[in-house]
Amino acid sequence: MARRRSRWRERAGYWFDNTLTRGASALIGWLALACLAVVVPVSALMVWTARDAPGSLPGKLARVWHHAGDTLRLGGLVGPPAQVLLSVVLAVVALLYVSTLVSLITAGVNERIVALRRGRSTVLEDGHVVVLGWSEQVFTVVAELVAANANQRRAAVAVLADRDKTAMEDALHTKVGPTGGTRLICRSGSTTDPAVLSRVSPHTAGAVLVLPRDGPSGDAEVVKTLLALRAAGRAAGGPDGTGTGSGTENGGSGGDDGNGTESGTGVWVVAAVRDARYRLPAALAAGDGGVVLETDDITARLIVQSARRPGLSLVYQELLDFAGDEFYTVREPALAGRTFGEALLAYATSCAVGLLRADGGLALNPPSDTLIGAADRIVVVTRDDDTAVVAERPPDVDESVLVTAVPAEPRRPERVLLLGWNRRAPLIVGRLRRYSAPGSVVDVVADAEPATAAAVRAADGDAGAALSVVLRPGDPADRQTVEAVDAASYDSVIVLGPDPVPGPGGVAEEPDDRTLVTLLLLRALEAASGWELPVVTEMTDDRNRALAPVSPGADFIVSGKLIGLLMAQISQNRQLAGVFEELFSAGGNEILLRPASRYVRPAATASFATVVEAARRRGECAIGYRDHAGAAHGPRYGIWINPHKETSRRWAERDEVVVVATVGLGAEAG
Repeated sequence: MARRRSRWRERAGYWFDNTLTRGASALIGWLALACLAVVVPVSALMVWTARDAPGSLPGKLARVWHHAGDTLRLGGLVGPPAQVLLSVVLAVVALLYVSTLVSLITAGVNERIVALRRGRSTVLEDGHVVVLGWSEQVFTVVAELVAANANQRRAAVAVLADRDKTAMEDALHTKVGPTGGTRLICRSGSTTDPAVLSRVSPHTAGAVLVLPRDGPSGDAEVVKTLLALRAAGRAAGGPDGTGTGSGTENGGSGGDDGNGTESGTGVWVVAAVRDARYRLPAALAAGDGGVVLETDDITARLIVQSARRPGLSLVYQELLDFAGDEFYTVREPALAGRTFGEALLAYATSCAVGLLRADGGLALNPPSDTLIGAADRIVVVTRDDDTAVVAERPPDVDESVLVTAVPAEPRRPERVLLLGWNRRAPLIVGRLRRYSAPGSVVDVVADAEPATAAAVRAADGDAGAALSVVLRPGDPADRQTVEAVDAASYDSVIVLGPDPVPGPGGVAEEPDDRTLVTLLLLRALEAASGWELPVVTEMTDDRNRALAPVSPGADFIVSGKLIGLLMAQISQNRQLAGVFEELFSAGGNEILLRPASRYVRPAATASFATVVEAARRRGECAIGYRDHAGAAHGPRYGIWINPHKETSRRWAERDEVVVVATVGLGAEAG
């Protein structure tokens, strides 16, 4: 009996499901039956239990009809059958009209909500910042733009990428956090379609940032995006596709004096590519109002510099984020007609590093006797543009502790250990070759895959070159391999993670996972041998830096974060584009960490002004120092940028001074 009831229920359910497949008419019929099955019995119960219920059966049935019709909005009219039928027809028509009207309104509202959720509406802003594309830099860029606009009332950042709008908003709010007075707007769509680009109104933006998408075709997409940006500008009536723009430049402060709002005739475009082959096409596509950064080359340069002087990445991070001291350009009439050497000690809470001439020319770290023109701007490192104030009198300099002559150190062959190999490794080897003395060696420990072996042979170059590259097959994350190479015998150790490749299920493996294992093995070697290894590590995720074992000789290059910081800085002040272009180019001025013993006697107590004067006499601009005693302790790790000139301290032998200086090819970089 139970089985028979179960089969009956299954057949009834199957029949019911089949009736639903007949469309809207079946649904309406079932809905009507369900309503009648509830309304009619309840109405009858109300009538039969009412105190004033009619005595006759026809009266009670008429009362039941009245209740049911009133509930179902059918009027409930009683009388001749024709009148009842006509009233039902009118009620049904009214019901259909009202239901259809409500459905249309609901569908329109839902369609509008869906369109908004999909990010298809147009952004109507002026002077906002547009971020095109989605990559590892997007979170750093947006966070820095929010910090730069912290003291502005109406600021907006619009992000356009070929991703779900809600997913982008959730990811940004999770990693960026509260945005304060900055409104964060996300739109979905292809950045290479001019019609889609108009959704974020790039022609009215103050700056447009183009990020390379993760993957092998990211650089080509950047070029197409820049071309689409020009086409969108032409469609909007702008000159040569750049639009009219407001040219907002706030430099993180919103003030004037070179970092405030400035009228412009074009949109300021900052783009990034990974491969050097795409830099020229991207620059041509960006036009005169654009800056294109070559991220892999910049990363390779920072890795090589940090390998010689660990801690340099911390200096760049301090100078590039808006939370601390950064570069500004200020006009100082009080210094007009005086020399740049005098300007170095004229500021108590700022560090002068160069001049921006009236004709737009940049002189970074010029000779001390260079005269400052009345229309020139001074490039300074300071907390904010309004903190660059000339002191009433220059600080005192202690001549007794100055090092007047530094004996030239003979260049000697170096041994560099490269643990791992990726697409930036050949650029790193090329940078090392610029500074290395004849007889230098780079030992590469990596898996002996055919592609890697061929790349190492190509990086080795000519047999008679000053730097030779040798492949030692092995796994950098294997304990026996790391112990066998004797890392303590090398002048510097560079740890590289593999290029991201799709793993099982198409999910890319995290390069930092293997990197952290290698660092743990190196840290164990340090503890066992008592040697402090100068290890420089490239990481992709800044969050993993907190997980890495830290030693005083360690440094970390988080390429995505540094590039994001750099793009945000340039987007907020176009006058700094030339400063960063020189700092990250070969053969010009660089930011260096050099031993404090070059400037003041070891163990001497002296003010920072004394160090600035010593650096001036060597043709350098001192902007900070690194305290070796605090090098292993966060969050500063011993780095102090732009200290007060009268700050006095005891200078240890292993302390270092942060300077802006010129380094020729083949010269000693540290």
